[in-house]
Formats: sequence, structure tokens, C-alpha cells
Amino acid sequence: MKKIITLLATFVFAFSIQAVELKEGVHFEVIAKEKTETPEIKEFFSYYCPHCLSFEPLAAKLKKSSKAQGIEFKKSHVDFLRAAGPDIQELLTRALVASDKLNVPQVSTAIFNYIHKQRAVFTSEKDVKNLFLVHGVSAEQFDKAFNSFAVKAASKKMKKDQVELSQARVLTSVPTFIVNGKYKILSKGFKASTYDDLFSQLENAALELAKKD
Repeated sequence: MKKIITLLATFVFAFSIQAVELKEGVHFEVIAKEKTETPEIKEFFSYYCPHCLSFEPLAAKLKKSSKAQGIEFKKSHVDFLRAAGPDIQELLTRALVASDKLNVPQVSTAIFNYIHKQRAVFTSEKDVKNLFLVHGVSAEQFDKAFNSFAVKAASKKMKKDQVELSQARVLTSVPTFIVNGKYKILSKGFKASTYDDLFSQLENAALELAKKD
């Protein structure tokens, strides 16, 4: 009987999440007239943000569920936190892009752990390089990718997006989730008692907005 009640509660909760009607000004706001050509969900975050670290499980869920629905999930690193200089934060932006190019996503997790769990400090490119070496990337592979035109260009694009959205008062804190370049999710509009509940609601909201006109 207890098992049946648990299953029923789970079903009711899942149904209630999907039945939530997203309201503009409550759950999301429109930040642009036009949307991106292809559906995408983009998370603006910083490795120095502890709140961003706690949202990593949501990012992992979105990466998986969005891919299954033909939606691209992207992470975009910002450099406006005061925990480190913009030069060091720019190195970490390039590290994010390089880890994606080299297909070593575990490096991104290692950066979070380096800052928040080991309480270590990044002081130079060498510190970043060491994390890649620990995760099986050769020195030659790192140097080629990290200093490549593609990685530098992608990093500059992240910076450009950050500046434009910051000037428009859209990007004022992290993590911030923007869908199709048109909708900004307002996490404060969702009510939940646990992170798991909140993440489920935000995931469903992001996927729903990605299909919105």
C-alpha cells in the first residue's frame, strides 16, 4: 500500500509540473523580438559562482533532455564576478570551450571542484593546463586547442553576448537561462521545496519555451 501511495504521489507531482501554464512576467520574460534560427537553451554561468555549481545537475538534465528533442543546450561563461580578475576568468572561458572541443567535459567539473572544494586559486594558464593533463589530454593537444583560432573566437563570442545582455539589463546575475535568444527564464517565479523539484520545473519550462513561437 505504501508503495502504491508513493507511486501515486510521484505521478501527481509529475503531472502538476507539466500542467503548469507558463506566464509571461512570472515564469519568463521576452527579451527580444526575434528568436534564434534553431531552438537552443543557453545557460550563462561562472565557475566562481557557488549557486552555478548547485545548478550543475540541472545543466546535466537539460543537456540530455534537450538533445533528445532536437534542441541544442549551450553553456556560456561570464567574467564579471569579483572572485578573480577578468584575465583569469577569460582563461576559464577558453577552458570551457577547449574542453568541449577536446570532448573532455569532466574538465569543467574539475574546474568547479578546484575552486569550491579544493579551495585552490587559478593564477595562470599553467594551472588550467594541469587540469587537462590530469584528465588525459596531452600537452600538445591542449596547446593546440587552447590557443586555436576557433577557441579564441568562441570565447570572444561569449564575451560579446555577455556585454550586450548586461548592457540591456538582461544578464544581471548567474546562473541565467535564455531560450531561443528570446525568452529569459525567471527562476523566482517557480515554487519548490527542494532543488530536485525546482530543477524539474525549470527543465520543463525551458523545453516548453524552446518550442514556443
